[in-house]
Amino acid sequence: MNLSYSEILALANSGLQAAGITSKAAFETAQFLALAELDGLASHGLARVPQYAAHAKNGRIELDPKLRVRLFKSAAALVDARDGLAFPALRFATDLSVNLASKNGLGLVAVTNSHHFGVAGHYVEAAARAGYVSLIFGNTPAAMPMVGGTKAIFGTNPLAAAFPTSSDPLVIDMSLSAVARGKLLVAAKNGQAIPEGWALSAKGKPTTDPQEGLKGLMLPLGGDKGALLALIVELLVVGLSGSRFSYEADSFFDPKGNRPRIGQLILTIDPGLAGASIFASRMRDFLQVLSADAGTRLPGQRRFQQRATGFSNGVTVSDVVVEEIQTGIRQSWTE
Repeated sequence: MNLSYSEILALANSGLQAAGITSKAAFETAQFLALAELDGLASHGLARVPQYAAHAKNGRIELDPKLRVRLFKSAAALVDARDGLAFPALRFATDLSVNLASKNGLGLVAVTNSHHFGVAGHYVEAAARAGYVSLIFGNTPAAMPMVGGTKAIFGTNPLAAAFPTSSDPLVIDMSLSAVARGKLLVAAKNGQAIPEGWALSAKGKPTTDPQEGLKGLMLPLGGDKGALLALIVELLVVGLSGSRFSYEADSFFDPKGNRPRIGQLILTIDPGLAGASIFASRMRDFLQVLSADAGTRLPGQRRFQQRATGFSNGVTVSDVVVEEIQTGIRQSWTE
């Protein structure tokens, strides 16, 4: 069915509040989920509402967390998400990193005791629209093996970077598995097969069944190199935030389990190091070279085009997911 942004936002917000999540946390989370739907990223949109609701009902998240912040020296801080949904904490952390960068040239903010944080690119995009270069890293529950291994050690560990330009920023956003694990969730809900090469079953065999893939292993992006990049993200995030390692966090895709208490790390940089106008000039020169190469697509641009179209015309969302949320609202997710 086709829904407008406001309808998606209202549905997500109502679904989360029906699970007992407080109005502020529910609304701030729903904003990011609705934006993901507009951007064509259904794996991080409404499909996550039943997942978060199940976590709320099974005690895997705190329903009304009170963020704690500890400043470290002049340009760094640690934000404790207190086991709540990650979106309010990451929104706060992004703003804080920009504030620190404006004063000190850079701002490094780690988030601990966190949860699934959605589309990594949304946070760095916000910082870039304020005129800053920004990078974000996050670890996730274990889904990929170490090089040469057969056991899930670290997560798909997404990362994103954004660079301001005179118009929309360049946003590079990726998970370090062959595809984001959320795509398996969407395929499973819609009864669709997945391409071979996305995931392995629990027995280590290639599978086209998304349910088997969710129980098994994700394949790293680019083989060993993707696994090693995921390791870098793991060590950075956990080492600087004090959060859990991926292998210590139960899967997001299980309704029951521990509180994940994973982490994120956002680094925001004032681009004026070489001079106030140098960065803008160098970016402009680079974009001119790219635009002269016919067929080149700038990172993030397709997402922004889809977003603009979605705001104007609405977006097609999964009937199965909408019905699941509406049923959950009617029954307060009791069944």
